[in-house]
Amino acid sequence: MPTYREILKINEQYALDNQKEDSGVKLLLLHFAKMDSAKLLLALDEEIPDAMYQDFLYGVDRYIAKNIPIQHITGYQDFYGHRFIVNSDVLIPRFETEELLGNILIYSEELFGDKEIEVADIGTGSGCLAITIDLEENNMNVTATDISKAALIVARKNNKKLKANVKFLEGDMLEPLSGMKFDMLVSNPPYIPNKEFVEGLVKDNEPSVALFGGEDGLDFYRAIIKNAESVLNDTYLIAFEHAFNKAKELKKIIKKNLKDVEIIQKKDLQGKDRMTFIIKK
Repeated sequence: MPTYREILKINEQYALDNQKEDSGVKLLLLHFAKMDSAKLLLALDEEIPDAMYQDFLYGVDRYIAKNIPIQHITGYQDFYGHRFIVNSDVLIPRFETEELLGNILIYSEELFGDKEIEVADIGTGSGCLAITIDLEENNMNVTATDISKAALIVARKNNKKLKANVKFLEGDMLEPLSGMKFDMLVSNPPYIPNKEFVEGLVKDNEPSVALFGGEDGLDFYRAIIKNAESVLNDTYLIAFEHAFNKAKELKKIIKKNLKDVEIIQKKDLQGKDRMTFIIKK
């Protein structure tokens, strides 16, 4: 049997030859070998067991030849130190959303301190934002909504697996929250314009309901912003992730609909305008 080092080298090159990230091959090997990077490093010159080798090759074939995301092969994605179940019914959590979460925790502490607050996550998908907020902050009671019944099945599985206490409601945007009041709204809604090109790996494997946001990609932001104060207390925080080229347009929508608020727009670690925070004191 070949060694871990040999199969890694061959299949990383196979990935590169087919315009795929070679890092995906290592992630698959770690998954099927049930190792972390440190253990794999120590085992590189050992022979790989045959059954594990066959599972790995099947995974590589799905990734490279059949264009299946790594996360759909392994069944999970790590987010903010927590492992979330993902499948084709939910958007795969991205690193940019971890940055959004980090800033949410900073601004919420500045605005509310240790006060117990009510939080709503709109369009929760896998539940990564809502569940992580619940796990990271004991003073936050979190409710999450999604229009997709299939997505909520995944979110509830993650909630149970990670021992969180998020309340999930099915429905469109803010509709399930009617009659309720919150101190904070967070959302990473669909924001790709309907006619914009999307690479096959994403378009063919992730739900369109979680990707596309109307002609200009801002439909869901308009819906949330227009109706936000109907479910918010007098002092509030709204946090959005959005497309890097939509910050100025989003700011105009906010100014048109919300008065006497502070608008903070932040760049992600790649220097792109990715996050907007709305604060009313």
